Amino acid sequence: MANKNLNNAKIAKKDEFYTQLTDIERELQHYWQHFKDKVVLCNCDDPYESNFFKYFALRFNQLGLKKLICTCYNGSPVQGNELMIDFGDFSEEPKKIAYKVEITEVKDLNGDGAVDLSDVRYLLQNDRNAISILKTGDFRDPECIELLKQADIVVTNPPFSLFREYIGQLIEYNKKFLVIGPYNAITYKEIFPLIQHNRLWLGYGFHAGNAYFKIPDDAIKEYANGVFNECTGLVKFRNCTWYTNIDHVKRHEELDLVCRYSPEEYPHYDNYDAIDVSKTADIPCDYNGVMGVPITFLDKYNPNQFDIIKFRKGDDDKDLRVNGKCPYFRILIRNKHPQKI
Repeated sequence: MANKNLNNAKIAKKDEFYTQLTDIERELQHYWQHFKDKVVLCNCDDPYESNFFKYFALRFNQLGLKKLICTCYNGSPVQGNELMIDFGDFSEEPKKIAYKVEITEVKDLNGDGAVDLSDVRYLLQNDRNAISILKTGDFRDPECIELLKQADIVVTNPPFSLFREYIGQLIEYNKKFLVIGPYNAITYKEIFPLIQHNRLWLGYGFHAGNAYFKIPDDAIKEYANGVFNECTGLVKFRNCTWYTNIDHVKRHEELDLVCRYSPEEYPHYDNYDAIDVSKTADIPCDYNGVMGVPITFLDKYNPNQFDIIKFRKGDDDKDLRVNGKCPYFRILIRNKHPQKI
């Protein structure tokens, strides 16, 4: 049933988004020190199409990886665009099978003096131990869970329709991870408590908040001009971000607070003892009570500077209200070190 649901999501073209290498490079540069001697798992990634596989395979030696494991689902609508691999005597065409790739070293196998994609291709074509067939490739399949148990860090772009379940599995198996997900996942009842208790936080994010993904050709008609760019062949989204439980420098940067509290400028909620702050930049430096801030605050959240108290609801378990009206979703926070008045 799990694999059937996954395949249904893919058929509906809801989860066929392929991350750009530049976006992966921009985010991963902040975590290099965490990868030495680690087993990295990309469990939603086909080497035919995945820039995650390409990134880690080409930087295998630079990062000092112990092993790279990639798994894919049955079928791939853009298979073969970048990395053509001859699967030799496999009983089925590559596009019709699920498989895993395991790499423990990457060398200059073709003798051209550099480690590049041609060396990775040569490795996969000539080392039959590197590739093996999977039953489904579904990350929830017992076969794939055994691979997850081997991993130290998981890095991928999982199906957004299964994001709750995907994160839940990573937490259950106590894995470090860096994954892409929908920004509104912050509001999920399964995700927000993880953020609140510092078990998950945001990464650096996409440049200017824009994420660009490649999609299957037959899904292009589903997107309007301005979202799909005919010149680049990419779809743009502003509702995606990186989620991680790996520490990074940005997470410890102090938010510079320049505003001061006044009752006239910061209205009090009707149903909770807290004030409403409409913009993160307007958080008062001298207020020692609870404040409701936009969910975009999490891009600036420093756990050493703020406590997260609650999400969205007042004492009556209804949405926070100011003068009878509900502002957009708010996260209730408290400044740990307010300036003295």
